[in-house]
Amino acid sequence: MFDSLSDRLNAAFKRFKGHGRLDAKNIKDGLREVRLALLEADVHFSVVKDFIERIKDRAQGQEVLESLTPGQQVVKIVHEEMIELLGGTTSGLDLGTKPPLVIMMAGLQGSGKTTTSAKLALYLRRQKRKPFLVPADVYRPAAIDQLHKLANELGVPAFASTADMNPVDICSQAIEEAKKQACDVVLLDTAGRLHIDELLMQELQAIKETCKPQEILFVADSMTGQDAVNVAARFNELLDVTGVVLTKMEGDARGGAALSIKSVTGKPIKFVGMGEKLSDLEVFHPDRVASRILGMGDVLTLIEKAQEAIDAKEAAELEKKFKRSEFNLEDFRSQMKKIRKLGSLEGIMKMIPGMGQMRKQLQNVKMPEKELTRIDAIISSMTLAEREDHKLITLSRKKRIAAGSGTSVADVTALLKNFEQMQKMMKKMMGKQKQGKAIPGMPKNTSAQIKQKRLKRKKLKQMKRKSKK
Repeated sequence: MFDSLSDRLNAAFKRFKGHGRLDAKNIKDGLREVRLALLEADVHFSVVKDFIERIKDRAQGQEVLESLTPGQQVVKIVHEEMIELLGGTTSGLDLGTKPPLVIMMAGLQGSGKTTTSAKLALYLRRQKRKPFLVPADVYRPAAIDQLHKLANELGVPAFASTADMNPVDICSQAIEEAKKQACDVVLLDTAGRLHIDELLMQELQAIKETCKPQEILFVADSMTGQDAVNVAARFNELLDVTGVVLTKMEGDARGGAALSIKSVTGKPIKFVGMGEKLSDLEVFHPDRVASRILGMGDVLTLIEKAQEAIDAKEAAELEKKFKRSEFNLEDFRSQMKKIRKLGSLEGIMKMIPGMGQMRKQLQNVKMPEKELTRIDAIISSMTLAEREDHKLITLSRKKRIAAGSGTSVADVTALLKNFEQMQKMMKKMMGKQKQGKAIPGMPKNTSAQIKQKRLKRKKLKQMKRKSKK
């Protein structure tokens, strides 16, 4: 979403970095580029004005003028101010102390409330909570059926509402039902409505007064840009929302809604939808998003994604297989699938500091997404025995595997050859590790650490012998 904004801002920063000393003219020219970049990204004009003024005041202060690298100091200031613009700190849900916690979802029709309700239910379940979904949209055809289908998919209980019921009654009865089923979070999926539709807005106010939700989340489609901010402001006036969920953040919108909504409404962005899957809901971290926009990467999010995709026990078992030289094609395919769960290779690159800047240089280089798909197809066309021992594959089997995977015999041969080379390389690395030698690419003190461990073992053995005597 922020690709074009990142490119424009990085071009503007070059104006600052190119000068040993900064003066009023340099700062003015550089901030003009920053202003244009933000306006083109559809950020609210009043937000841009205040943002630029704050940076200008700090850039002309002593912290920059006395700095040895004033250009980098200005970038640091922009980074800090952008974090504040996005909300400052991460705002999670107010889960309260007395269950059930009632969360009310509100927003325009088509903004993604129903799907977001299900995504939030999955997020809460992973937090060891027991969510209860409530279909309260009696106006949109099949809205109730949609939420029930998503609830079944997640294995989460849902209230048995019907289209002829009153939305206020549905919500109040559902809270009582949730208490009976010992559910500690109730998610009210209300109907989408225009902020100018007074009757439907009054219905939302009635639900709020009756159910007294601890959280009222406004669900906004980030593709609508600045208009989403105006609508959020109106909903906030009538309902006093506690936070915002931005959907479709994986799209190619300009990002103006994310940068404006906190300043205009005064309410934090709590979650962002990053895809169509139910697992594609992320907690909004202002500092991480600001770093991503300015091309500084987002290592913490990458680590969190890796921890979700890769199980610690499986990783330990895999390490044992490496040591025993038992790593096979089935293991290779399994690990490849886990890596692909982290997202596209281009998306992973953006999270690594410095790599986002290389995207332009790699524009003509094709990311190996299709190659990974082809490798997966070839391995999937093998029998389990062949995946566990690839030496069983004969020429006739290669032809069958190629036909089954839609590839050629040469592709199958190349994969097997590359896999054998990888096995040999792993064997060498493990052999060096056993001998206590440093492995290329590993920290230099690895061999020293192994020697220290050996000395400790010797000392322990000597102490045991002495104690026996």
